[in-house]
Order: sequence, then C-alpha cells, then structure tokens
Amino acid sequence: MVKKERKEELARLQKTLGYSFKDIKLLNKALTHKSYVNETGENIKHNERFEFLGDSVLDLMVSEYMVLKYSDYKEGVLSKIRAGVVNESCLAKLALKLDLGNFLLLGRGEEMSGGRKKTSLLANAYEALAGAMYFDSDLKTTAKILLPGIKKEITDYIETPESRDYKSDLQEHTQNKLMCIPVYKVAKEVGPDHEKQFEVVVSVKDKIRGKGKGRSKKEAEQAAAKVALDTFLKN
Repeated sequence: MVKKERKEELARLQKTLGYSFKDIKLLNKALTHKSYVNETGENIKHNERFEFLGDSVLDLMVSEYMVLKYSDYKEGVLSKIRAGVVNESCLAKLALKLDLGNFLLLGRGEEMSGGRKKTSLLANAYEALAGAMYFDSDLKTTAKILLPGIKKEITDYIETPESRDYKSDLQEHTQNKLMCIPVYKVAKEVGPDHEKQFEVVVSVKDKIRGKGKGRSKKEAEQAAAKVALDTFLKN
C-alpha cells in the first residue's frame, strides 16, 4: 500500500516523465533502496530485482535503436557505443535530470552519507525505473519515454574519440588501399607513473602519418590512428 503523501510525491515525478503508472506500487518499489527496507521493516520490496530487469531493458532498447539508426556501423562499434552510454556514470546523469535522488526511499545511514547524490544509487534507480516502467507497460512505451534522453547521450558519445576503433579503421584502409598495415611507436613518455602521458606516432610505409597523446598507450594509439585516418580520407 502506497501512502497518500507518497502518491502525491510520485505524481510530480510522473509528470516530469510524461508517464502515469497504472500500478503506482511498481514505481514506489523502483525507488525503494534496500537500506530503507532493512531499517524500517516495512512490508515493501526494494528495487534490486527491477535493477536487474532494467539493465536488460535498457540494453535491448538502445541496441534496437542503434541497429536501425546506425545501420552502417560494425557490431564492435555498436557494442562500444552501447557500453559508453548504458553505464553507471551516464545513467546517473540521466537520473539527475529526472531528479530521481529526491524521490528515493533511503535508510538513515544512506541518507546521512549523501546517498541521494551517489552515482551508484542514482544509476541503479534509473535501471529500476526502466524495469518498473517495462513491467507496467511494454518495451515500446518505455523506449518512448526514456529513449529521447539516451539518444542525446549516444550522439554526444559518438562525437568523442572513444566511440570508434580508429586503429581497426586505419588498418582496414591501408590494407585495402596500400597493401600494408600501420606501425605504432611510443615516441615519448611524460610525467610520474600515476599521471603518465604517452605520445605515439603511427607510420605507414615508413612515413609518419599521425601523432597522438593519451593517458595510456592504447589511448595514444587511437588518437594517432584518428589523425592518420583523417589525413588519408581528406586526400
């Protein structure tokens, strides 16, 4: 049973979502942390099972959208983009936009330790919300409500160097056009071990085609490959 005051509170969230739950208990459960259940002993369920369901719902929802929207992208690239948006930091950001933290039912300990702003709790709450909404409706409805916010995160992520495997793209290009593969070499390492920066050069047929920097060799190689690939594609 959801109390009248709580229903009024959740009405604000539903207005923000643009979706009214047929069963308000599902939404309440999605926003109930186990610390609240453990401390109060109230006869309600916490949201961990909805988290589990919501994780799969979000994966499927995002996968379906990207397969249709980015039909020319390789499977590996699509997987990388999905991992870049269906993760703790991104989901927590989406939860903040909905102000989910203020609707959570938390135990005293979590409340005192700033649980309403914890990245992990917010991400879990967003997953649970997706699971509850799917349970209350279907995948199509859930996607209609939640996907607009995620689409922007996908677009933003695609514009970052992390979204593509430039090394693979460069190798495919040089193999097809020049019958060779790129060679990477660390040109410089700067800084202490915990803050080291790498500079990598990539050569094609013994000619340097790109330079890149990064916090790891892999990151620097990707940056160098991007420069080289951009150069080849412009010519």
